[in-house]
Amino acid sequence: MKIIDLTEEYEKNYFVCLEDWSEEMKEAEDHKEHWYRKMKDKGLCVKLAINDIGKAVGMIQYIPIEYSFAQGSELYFVLCIWVHGYKDKGVGNYQKQGIGKALISAAEDDVKKRGAKGLVAWGVALPVFMKASWFKKQGYVQVDKEGFLGLVLLWKPFSDDAIPPQWIKAKKKPELKHEKVIVTGVISGWCPAYNMVFERAKRASLELGDQVVFHEIDTFNKEVYDEWGISDALFINKKKVNIGPPPSYTKIKKKISKELKKI
Repeated sequence: MKIIDLTEEYEKNYFVCLEDWSEEMKEAEDHKEHWYRKMKDKGLCVKLAINDIGKAVGMIQYIPIEYSFAQGSELYFVLCIWVHGYKDKGVGNYQKQGIGKALISAAEDDVKKRGAKGLVAWGVALPVFMKASWFKKQGYVQVDKEGFLGLVLLWKPFSDDAIPPQWIKAKKKPELKHEKVIVTGVISGWCPAYNMVFERAKRASLELGDQVVFHEIDTFNKEVYDEWGISDALFINKKKVNIGPPPSYTKIKKKISKELKKI
C-alpha cells in the first residue's frame, strides 16, 4: 500500500468517494466534480491509498480552513477521511489495517510543509462515520461541539502560537410562503452523500406539484455561505431534516407530502 496525491487516473473514483460500484452514487450527479474543479486551485489537497494492484482503497481530502465550515487562521481542515469498508462490494474491506493512520499522517506532513500551524477535523460523538474517538486516538483534541448528534471539532496544533478553531454557527433559516411548502436544499458540492440528498429532494419537490417550491442555496459562493452559516442542509419549510446518513428518496417525499397535507 502506498499514499499518492490524486491524479487524473483516479479522479472519477474520487468523485464518488471510492464507491464507483454503487448505483446509488449516480443520484449525486456531478456536483462533486464541479466543486473539485473550482477548489483545486484554492488549496484543496487529496491523497489516496493505493493497494498493490493499483486500486484506490482509502482517501483523505483537506482544504485551507477559510473554505471550510469552521473558522480559524493558518490551519487546514479535513473534510473527510475514508477507508473502503464494504466486504463484498468494490475493492472490499480495507479498514483496520492502519490505512487511515497513514493517510492522516501524510496529510499532517503535507500541511506542515505548506506552513500551516495545525490540522483541524470534524467528528461525530456516536460510533459512526468520522468517529471523534478515532481522531482522539491520533492525537487530536476536542475544541468545540454542537448539535444533538454531537458534532465535534478537533485539532492538532503544530506550533505554540496556533489559535484553536471554532464552529461557524448557523445564521439563517428559510422563510415560509403562504399556501406553499418550501423545500430548501443548501449545497456546497463537496460531499456526494449530501449531493444525493439535494437531488432527491429536488426531484420529489418537482413531482409533488405547484404547491411545493424548491429553493437551491449554493454555499460554494462565499457570500451566500457567510449569510447562512451552513454548508449543506435540507429544510422542509423551517424544519431541518437530518441528512446523515442520507435519507431515501421515498422518505424525503413522505416528509414533504406530510407538510403538503397541512395546507
